[in-house]
Amino acid sequence: MIKPDQSFDIEDSVGAWVEHGKFVVPGARGGSLAGLRFAVKDIYDVAGHKTGFGNPAWLASHEPATLTAPIVQALLDAGATLMGKVITDELTYSLHGDNIHDGTPANTKAPGCVPGGSSSGSAAAVAAKLVDFALGSDTGGSTRVPASYCGLWGLRTTHGSLPTAGVLPLQPSFDTLTWFADDVAVFEQVGEVLLPATQHVFKRLLHWPETWLAADDEMQAALIWVQDRVQAHLGIASEPTPLVPAGQTLEDWRRAYHVASAKEAWDQHGQWIKSHQPNLGPAIAVRFQFASTVTPEQSDAAWAEIDKIRRRVLEMIGQDGIAVVPSAASTAPAVDADAAAIDDVRMRTMRLTCVAGLSGLPQISIPMPMLTPSGKPFGVSLIGPGGSDLALLRLAKAIGQQLNQSK
Repeated sequence: MIKPDQSFDIEDSVGAWVEHGKFVVPGARGGSLAGLRFAVKDIYDVAGHKTGFGNPAWLASHEPATLTAPIVQALLDAGATLMGKVITDELTYSLHGDNIHDGTPANTKAPGCVPGGSSSGSAAAVAAKLVDFALGSDTGGSTRVPASYCGLWGLRTTHGSLPTAGVLPLQPSFDTLTWFADDVAVFEQVGEVLLPATQHVFKRLLHWPETWLAADDEMQAALIWVQDRVQAHLGIASEPTPLVPAGQTLEDWRRAYHVASAKEAWDQHGQWIKSHQPNLGPAIAVRFQFASTVTPEQSDAAWAEIDKIRRRVLEMIGQDGIAVVPSAASTAPAVDADAAAIDDVRMRTMRLTCVAGLSGLPQISIPMPMLTPSGKPFGVSLIGPGGSDLALLRLAKAIGQQLNQSK
């Protein structure tokens, strides 16, 4: 709860905060994160405050939380001060970064473009340097995409590695908890608080050509640069290996994810949608409408395919492999891009993001300091073994420092 001597003192210049989220919870005295300020995506419970989930009907139909989500409490206990809640795309079911109720937070790193979703407010607030870091989430790409669009550090954590209590779900088989930072030192500090220790040592570098081909041409030079630096840093050569077996494409993998995850989303929220009839944005409404039609047989068939995909990826990565992949298929689309262009970007990007999602592996997005011809930022990612999050973060930090030195 707010203490009398603290007030919300952020001038929200990018439209990142929800109205019910403008409050302050001071962190503990001392601690490794003392002096840092953070915001949380409006899916995290904070005692005494409502969680809105990006929709006014959800906000109105739920009472204030009685407990604070453990991951938020861990950050408070480490000394960080919570500066309220920021916008999420509706029910987190989007990668774009807009919300018909709360608006589209401004992307200061790519003016006139969307910040990416569904952790839109988290990325926008950090990119504008209004907070030092912010909690998000990643189910189908909701941290990797806004991190890429806004030129930030973002990590999709190993599935199941962080406690999801007190956090609203979308698709529990794929939901992960995440954070953003603009400063890699801050990003690592948060990781040291949240992530389990790791003993992973990377000895193999996989090159999955299909993932590179899924990204726009303007990203290819950065992909090569990062792969070369990883090879030099680890003293290993890359291993070109087809990611997808013969007879399949990444689109097949995306479709399997699409069907299985939609069924989970409807299982989680279908009853609430039917009983409350919320006003949903057109794209979100279409997704839930599809989700309501997925049969158990279709879901079972998708999960059978996902099991094969997961075994294949986990076998390739093993306990010591990593891969360099694009964080998203393109730079951030314009705010006024037409629906067809937005959908095309979404489909192409999800062919990339589904790889770590289906396999449950950690993926960290490294912001590229070199400008694209369009002048917009983007990210290049590393995917590593399950549980290697902290080791992966430190390798990414080393590569990021080389990038900054080369500017």
